Amino acid sequence: MSHRTTRPLTSEVLEQESLRLYEFARSFPHPQGGAAWLDERGRPDLTMPVHTWVTARMAHTYSLAALSGVEGAAELADIAVAGLTGPLRDRVDGGWYSSVLDGESPDDKSCYAHAFVVLAGASATTAGRPGGRQLLDEALQVWEEKFWEPAAGLYADTWNRAFSVLSDYRGINANMHAVEALLAAYDATGEVRWRDRALEISRRVMLEFAEPNNWRVPEHFDAAWQPVLEYNRERPDDPFLPYGATVGHALEWSRLLLHVEAAVGPESEPWLRRSSVALFDRAVEDGWAVDGIDGFVYTTGWDGRPVIRDRMHWVAAEGIGAAAALHTRTGEPRYAELLEIWWEYADRYLMDRVDGSWHHQLDSDNHPISTVWSGKPDVYHAVQATLIPRLPLAPGLAVALRDGLLDSRS
Repeated sequence: MSHRTTRPLTSEVLEQESLRLYEFARSFPHPQGGAAWLDERGRPDLTMPVHTWVTARMAHTYSLAALSGVEGAAELADIAVAGLTGPLRDRVDGGWYSSVLDGESPDDKSCYAHAFVVLAGASATTAGRPGGRQLLDEALQVWEEKFWEPAAGLYADTWNRAFSVLSDYRGINANMHAVEALLAAYDATGEVRWRDRALEISRRVMLEFAEPNNWRVPEHFDAAWQPVLEYNRERPDDPFLPYGATVGHALEWSRLLLHVEAAVGPESEPWLRRSSVALFDRAVEDGWAVDGIDGFVYTTGWDGRPVIRDRMHWVAAEGIGAAAALHTRTGEPRYAELLEIWWEYADRYLMDRVDGSWHHQLDSDNHPISTVWSGKPDVYHAVQATLIPRLPLAPGLAVALRDGLLDSRS
C-alpha cells in the first residue's frame, strides 16, 4: 500500500540529491571523446559505444550543474560539448551519428539523438559554455532540413547515415523530446518559432492521437502517421520502442504540456492544462501500484492492463516532475501528496546509497535487475526530478537557474 512519507520533502533534501547525482556521474568522460556509458558504480564501461544521446544529456546536465554553481561542472559540460562537436559529429554527411565505438558507427541517424543535441546546445548556450551557440545553431539547422515534416507538423524518426534513405517508421518519443528541446531552444535564442513549434507538436499529439485513444498515447506510426498499435508486441520491453502505452511518457508529456502553456501564456490554450491532467490521471490509474506493490509499471496494453511490470527509474522521476508541475500550476493538494509518496518510493527503492545514483530498473517486487538497462548510463531524469519541484514552469530549467529562480516558484 502507498503511504505518505514522514520526512517532509524540502529544498535541502532535493539539493542534496542533486549534488549526489552530479558527483556520481563525474567520471563520464570517455578517453576517445564524449560520454562513456556508466556502470553500476559510475565507472566508464569502455566496451559500450559512446552514445550521442548520453553525451548530449551529460552536456545538458552539467550545464545545469554549472549554472547551479557546482564546482568543476563547467569543465565537464565542456567535455561533453566537445564530444558532440568532435567524434560524434559527421563531418561528411552532416548531423550526428547515433553512437561511435572505436571509430565505427551504425548506419542510422535518429531524431531522438538530434533532439538531445539541440537540448545540449541550448543548455550550453544558456550556461555560456564555449561552442554552445554554434552547436545549437547547427543542430537546429540539421533538424529543420532533415527531420521536420511540415505537412505532418511532426518530426520524422530515422535516416541512414548519408541522409539518403528515410525509415518508414514514425515515432512519438522523438517528438516528445523535441518539445523539450524546442522550449530550451526558445529560451536560449528568443526565437518564438521554436516555442510555437513545440505548441504545434503538442496539439497534434494530444488532440489527434492521445485524447481519441482514452489518453493512452500511441507511440508508433507508419510513414503516413497512422498509428501502428501492435508494433513490437513480440518485443514488449524494448528500451526505446516498447509495445503498448508507456506510463512514463504520459507523465513526461503531462509535465511538458504545462511548460508549453507557461511559455505561451496561461489560459491561452485551455486544452494544454486539460490534457496534462487527463494524461496524468490515466497514467496514475493504469500505472501506479496496480499490482498491489508500490511503483509504476513500465507499459500497459491499450486496455490499461500491465504488460511489463518492471519499474524503471525514469518513470518514477517523471512522475515526481509531473506531480510537482501540476501542483505548481493548480495548487491542488493531491499533487503535493503524490509528489511526497513518489519521492519516498524513489528514496526507498531507487536511490542507491552504496554505489550511487538511482537503480535504473527494478523488478515487480522492487529488486534491482538489468534485463532492459545495464548499469546507470546517465543521470538526466533523476537530476531533473530534483530541480523541477524547485523551479517555475517557465522559463526552462537552464534559464531559471541562470536567473536565480531556484525556490522562487509561485
